[in-house]
Amino acid sequence: QIHLVESGGGLVQPGGSLELSCSASGSMFSIYNIAWHRQAPGDQRELVARITTGGSATYADSVKGRFTISRDNAKYTATLQMNSLKPEDTAVYYCHALSDFAPPGVSGSWGQGIQVTVSS
Repeated sequence: QIHLVESGGGLVQPGGSLELSCSASGSMFSIYNIAWHRQAPGDQRELVARITTGGSATYADSVKGRFTISRDNAKYTATLQMNSLKPEDTAVYYCHALSDFAPPGVSGSWGQGIQVTVSS
């Protein structure tokens, strides 16, 4: 089973940038579709960006043009580059992995989450 650890969060001013990393271990990274989700206090967890095993990326409308997801299979790492950050981007960000070979109903693996705060 894959194990995920997020890093790179913190406090940034509006308009600033942060890069989140998701480091994986325990299983073959290349067979996993990777996604970043976020959850603000009082809100439901939402999908921010997703990258498939083939490298295709999709984004939530709220982050299109500002966030970029990427992956490095050789380094077992996925990255979320966040630019032009807004206060409404403040949330705990979670990395999620789901294998291409997962049977129906399997929920995948989650990281522990990392706080991102956008404030002046």
